Amino acid sequence: MNEAKIKKSTQNLVISAMLMALGMILPFVTGQIPQIGSMLLPMHIPVLVCGLVCGWQYGGIVGFVLPLLRYVLFGMPPMPGCIAMAFELAAYGVIAGFLYGHSRWQCIVSLYRSLIIAMLGGRIIWGIVQILLVGAAGEAFTWQMFMAGAFFNAIPGIILQLILIPALMLALDRTGVVRFQKEAHKTISKL
Repeated sequence: MNEAKIKKSTQNLVISAMLMALGMILPFVTGQIPQIGSMLLPMHIPVLVCGLVCGWQYGGIVGFVLPLLRYVLFGMPPMPGCIAMAFELAAYGVIAGFLYGHSRWQCIVSLYRSLIIAMLGGRIIWGIVQILLVGAAGEAFTWQMFMAGAFFNAIPGIILQLILIPALMLALDRTGVVRFQKEAHKTISKL
């Protein structure tokens, strides 16, 4: 492994750890009130940012571990929803990171495209895991429950993510921490 790859890997590891810590702390902003937390989705933001900045592998790991670690340390989010959330957040990190990292141009348009597709994909994964978990308990997970949990109750958080994450990525681009790039720049940087 050359020195540049080691430096990038170390940087991604440090950023991922910082975003994991932020994901542990942000839910305290909602005052541990589950209704507000399910509306503002505070753990989703660091996971999506991790996928976008560090790549899909880091985003997936942080997304999967974050709710489980938070449950072990603080008892929130409660089981069995914590398991569904782990798969949902892992999907956010993987999908956002993969799509953005493989975009022809890394710009605001590809950022929004990656975010929206990741949000839809993660919610579908959450719904599938919920069906399995609730079905294993002998109960039904209805379409209304899916729509309420995945979309209607989450509208404030979705709006917050679609405003805050692009603003953060623009700030990171301006400071030079993370650069928007065109395909030609990606090719040159690989040489």
